[in-house]
Amino acid sequence: MRTATKYLWFNTKQQREYINITETIQEIVAKSGVREGMVLVSAMHITAGVYVNDAESGLIKDIDEWLEKLAPFDSSYRHHGTGETNGDAHLKSLLIHHEVIVPITEGKLDLGPWQQIYYAEFDGRRRKRLVIKVMGE
Repeated sequence: MRTATKYLWFNTKQQREYINITETIQEIVAKSGVREGMVLVSAMHITAGVYVNDAESGLIKDIDEWLEKLAPFDSSYRHHGTGETNGDAHLKSLLIHHEVIVPITEGKLDLGPWQQIYYAEFDGRRRKRLVIKVMGE
């Protein structure tokens, strides 16, 4: 079995951002030489996430508004008693989740017709990273 590991760094300009990383992940898969296998894309921070969905701007806004309704910014989170102010970002990350596994077939990401891979930032304006682990034959 062949493996390859790559790290991507992000430093977003906004507190919450959704960044389409599909093309970058495909480039990493292509360089790995893996033709059949899986790629793991995982946020290495507890206030960020990774998800697969449609690359449609209205849907991205809907996702953001939905997350804000379920885990709104609020100064009353117990976590804020530790000196932090990002309790909502931790909860949003739990809702989106921190990783995805995508199949690789014939050297390409095997996604559905509208599926794209996104990095979701919930506590931005500081440096964070993703790990990409390609595994297969």
